[in-house]
Amino acid sequence: MDYTKITCILENDNEIAREMLMAELGEAGFESFVETEDAVEAYIPSINFSPEILKSPELQQNQYFAFQFTTEFIADQNWNEVWEKNYFEPLLIENRCVVRAPFHQSYPTSEFEIIINPKMAFGTGNHETTHMMVKIILGMELNNQSVLDMGCGSGILAILASQKGASEVTAIDIDEWSYNNTLENADLNEIKNITAFCGDSSLLNEQQFDTILANIQRNILLEDMKDYHKVLKKGGHLLMSGFYTQDLEMLAAKASELGLKLVSNEERSNWCAALFVK
Repeated sequence: MDYTKITCILENDNEIAREMLMAELGEAGFESFVETEDAVEAYIPSINFSPEILKSPELQQNQYFAFQFTTEFIADQNWNEVWEKNYFEPLLIENRCVVRAPFHQSYPTSEFEIIINPKMAFGTGNHETTHMMVKIILGMELNNQSVLDMGCGSGILAILASQKGASEVTAIDIDEWSYNNTLENADLNEIKNITAFCGDSSLLNEQQFDTILANIQRNILLEDMKDYHKVLKKGGHLLMSGFYTQDLEMLAAKASELGLKLVSNEERSNWCAALFVK
């Protein structure tokens, strides 16, 4: 798949401005981000890119950041090699779970080990939201449970759920690149009980789940929460991330309307993850 990369130079470069810029770019369809010392690099499938995307009021009139950018076309390539050379280092989360790539020769030993062939799918564990989701899942009881991973990306959360004892895991992502990456990573980790689909919440029907994981954008969570509620068993848990701390009140209010109770939440660099029970 060919990608378009935009390199963003912020006028007032700081951590919060970068996070908010990446969130807005994510809303606009950009899939992956790399932070360098001087810039934020954002990647989007070229077939989905138009210069008009960057002219939206959310990006051009945002009070929290202003930026200049350049664009670059990147032909399909060996993303595994790109990440190996530049970005992806083994990651140890909570001293219990190591996330590594197949090419890593040296990495910590831990209770859980997840191998991710990174490519361009979101979910190497380095982003705050994925890190928090992994941390919370490590503390959950998933033995013999049916688990749904919405917006599965690289499949990292689905793989961890299986390793934690889930009896069956359903993984769904609207992006075909992510869908294929989940299948590849499940195979790399010798996971046999993950069933992956390419699509959105409209694929959810009569199947019921004990636990639902959703690390997606805020607006999608708000729109699809009703669908998650329908397929979540009574007493089941919904774990969500992909939104800012200031958005928790909005999401919790929506959840309460549906009969979901906030159990706990985590914060990391202004990002938030929240656990609800039905």
